[in-house]
Amino acid sequence: MRSTRHGPFIDRRGFLDCVTLAGAATLAPQVVQAQVAGSVPPVRLAQAGASPASRVSAITVKSVERLAGSAASYAYAVKAGPFIFLNGHEAYDFEKGLTSEVEGPPGYPLSGRPPLRREADYILRRMRTILKDFGSDLPQTVRVDQYYTKGSAVSAYHLARFAEFGGYIAPSTSIIMDRCFTAHTNTHASLLAIMPTPDWEIQKITLPGQPISASGYNPAVVANDFVFVAGNMALLDSGELPPAVRIRPTAQWGGQTGFRRQVNYVIKERLEPSLKAAGSGVEHCVKAQAYIRGGENFPDFMDVWSQHFADIPCALTVVPAKDYASNEGMIEINLIALKNGATRQKQIVAVDVPAIATLGPCVRAGELVFPSGLLPVGRDGMVPAAGQAAAFDGLALAGQVQGALLMSYAEAVCKAVGVTMRNVVRAQYFLTDMREFAGVSAAWSDRYGKQPHPFASVQVPGPLPPSAAVVVGDFWIYAG
Repeated sequence: MRSTRHGPFIDRRGFLDCVTLAGAATLAPQVVQAQVAGSVPPVRLAQAGASPASRVSAITVKSVERLAGSAASYAYAVKAGPFIFLNGHEAYDFEKGLTSEVEGPPGYPLSGRPPLRREADYILRRMRTILKDFGSDLPQTVRVDQYYTKGSAVSAYHLARFAEFGGYIAPSTSIIMDRCFTAHTNTHASLLAIMPTPDWEIQKITLPGQPISASGYNPAVVANDFVFVAGNMALLDSGELPPAVRIRPTAQWGGQTGFRRQVNYVIKERLEPSLKAAGSGVEHCVKAQAYIRGGENFPDFMDVWSQHFADIPCALTVVPAKDYASNEGMIEINLIALKNGATRQKQIVAVDVPAIATLGPCVRAGELVFPSGLLPVGRDGMVPAAGQAAAFDGLALAGQVQGALLMSYAEAVCKAVGVTMRNVVRAQYFLTDMREFAGVSAAWSDRYGKQPHPFASVQVPGPLPPSAAVVVGDFWIYAG
């Protein structure tokens, strides 16, 4: 391990109807109109500033050249300015692969601590060690994102998290997915922490009259100009659906569907109060990730989202989820925002990416750039090599050509803000078949050689709205 410093054919109308009816194809023009009308706080178009070389110098990467003995180079940690990104951690040794510390003695995996707890302990202890190497620690965490294969893995991870984090746990998002990166693991975690400096003191936010969740995390925190809001569901503190959301089992219809009610409830009754308590508001949101139950709910999600954010530019990534803390849940959304009176300004980045290939605008907040979720759809409305992918599945061809297209779009974002792909600090890939990651990894190597890949990848339920698509990309970029 090392540390380095650098920095098939889809009908266009049908696809828009299925996923981006209220996405970038409609939201982006409305965003521009909103700036002119002055209906939201001042939002500027981002301009390229300092040279790419000067921005790369602010980035330190911890990586392994041959992940689990493969040809893939993996950036498991990236420090960019005051931010530390730990990406896609699972319970295996980065160089050697499976480890007896997690797997247990040969032929006796149930020996010692419960296997799921061993996974969680391994992940969190290594994260703490890496943060300390950078001069930080777990109490400096401002956001944690976890994906699991089953509910029992969540319970084991929470026990380990209480043990390692102690009295403060950062805003958290926990989603059950089809599988993690490796076939042996059940917990996948990414983390965002900051350096312990006076300018970046963490302000912990609680909501009036509401206790901290049973999972122990704060609903939001403020650090410098930024507000980090935990993943929220349409649930009461008791874990039950609110009466306004619940639809009686015998009802065939009756106003808005249960899914639309849950999306509205999360935005109005969960996210807005958290933002207000943190000294912010929806107009200051810069990035959102939404995890929805069922690909068929994409159009309804985008429609409801546009009712709240049509005049508010906010980068948006939407992916399917398998399950949540409650099996009645259908949606979980987390947010990053700027606080009221922030010195950093929210900026729209004009990017040469077709509207059909993105779920919303690209937004910059100071040194952080947030493209919306990217879809592998070309300017011609086609998913590349869709007719060839099944025949050449041994090459993971779908993952390779679709991954290459997503990377070309990420390159366009980097170019627009005056940096290079070395400034990508996290590349999240939500795949419908994890075996396609071999193709994504090959595309990265083909374009960037041995440049460490700061990836985090999990398998989500398919199909995606472009039915031939196998991946949604979410790139985080540093341009400080």
